[in-house]
Amino acid sequence: MSEKHDLLGGALGKLESLVMGVAGTAPAFSVAVTTATIVATVGVLSVGSVLYCGLIMFGLMLAFSHLSNMRPHAGATYAWVGKVFGDGWGFFAGWGLLVASVVFMVSATIPAATSTLILISPTLSDNVNWVTFVSALWLTVITIIVTKGIKHASYTQLILTAIETIILLAIIVAAFLKYGSHPAHLPEFAWVSIFSFTPKTFASGALTAIFFYWGWDVTMNLGEETKTKAATSGAFWAMVNLIIFFIIMMVVVLIVMSDSEIAQANTNVLYAIADKLFPKPWNYIAVVSTILSTVGTIETQIIQFSRCLFAMARDKAMHPRYAKIHPEWQTPWLATVVIWFLGILLLFSSSYMPTIQAILASSIQAIGLQICFYMSLAGFACAWHYRRKISTDPWAACSYVIWPFISAGFMVFIALYSLPTFDLTTTIIGIGGLFIGLIPFIFGRYRIGNSATSEIADQS
Repeated sequence: MSEKHDLLGGALGKLESLVMGVAGTAPAFSVAVTTATIVATVGVLSVGSVLYCGLIMFGLMLAFSHLSNMRPHAGATYAWVGKVFGDGWGFFAGWGLLVASVVFMVSATIPAATSTLILISPTLSDNVNWVTFVSALWLTVITIIVTKGIKHASYTQLILTAIETIILLAIIVAAFLKYGSHPAHLPEFAWVSIFSFTPKTFASGALTAIFFYWGWDVTMNLGEETKTKAATSGAFWAMVNLIIFFIIMMVVVLIVMSDSEIAQANTNVLYAIADKLFPKPWNYIAVVSTILSTVGTIETQIIQFSRCLFAMARDKAMHPRYAKIHPEWQTPWLATVVIWFLGILLLFSSSYMPTIQAILASSIQAIGLQICFYMSLAGFACAWHYRRKISTDPWAACSYVIWPFISAGFMVFIALYSLPTFDLTTTIIGIGGLFIGLIPFIFGRYRIGNSATSEIADQS
């Protein structure tokens, strides 16, 4: 089991890549968990926040796609930023993703656990200890599926996403049929007008909206296991579908529910909507969709973390032991076990926080900061690497340089503007998590230096 082998090349096609990209963002999970936070922050401007953040993410998707065409790599941002700006920036781009993925294990498994308990024993759904225990069970089961092979993971993802999509379409259609004529919030152009935003509301809304979209880039970390250019095609169509879906779902939330109802629903917004649309027990379909969506996104984040850690270890930026591939399943099994262990550790540590909502609020904002960090580096790397295209045709200049650069700049703006609003816990998780990377970075440089010295000695 400890021998090194290659990842399973060409295992995924365009359909699997598209589904991985959509599942990575976890549509039902994102709406259920993040809606209350973004509505509390910017109200009806949530629709505009989701739209404009989607355009920012589209620019970053273009950057990732162009860089992937240059060099498909399991490390994705780590490898590309390192090639363009140097190994140091590359390491911390990869580290930002690793930290965000670990923190996400808390943000994702907790909603999966609360939704599960709502179905099994509703009285326990607010019990931090029970939620933590069920979260750990979900994380363990999903880790086993991912470790067994990328084909197993992709088949699971196809089934989960298909069922989730059917349920969400049913909710959307029912919402417009029942509340389209007498909405809780009357739709108007001001919801999406750029002039409705101040710099503060734009930054605040966008930091939360980023969390809606994050995860599609798993398609890029699967580049070595995907057929030629299938990863970039999957990412493109995943992003188009996600922007349309999230705008529609945000409108659905606002026309069905009042501000107070959204606040009371907390992390169960989808269930609250379904409860108003369907009689019992059909209202529980929203709970099922949240569970399926959450399981799907946990799976993709474990994949993303393990591939990135594997790639960094393969280059000796992290300890080489994490580059070990299972000889039969052809997955980076040890890197996968690492995120399981860290996720379990963080889950049980967070159980000492007083409420589930406090855990989620801190983790979502911290992840938003880390996403801004590593994705902005990818956007700047694309713009710089392809800078000569600025003098070619307008579309090439826009898609290779201008749009990625502007998107990366907005990510930096959002992060810097939001930093002063963080509480101590969020700051420690968000910024402290990035600074901890100095430790493995120093050890990695020392290890690479020793390796180079040994090679020179051997040649002599």
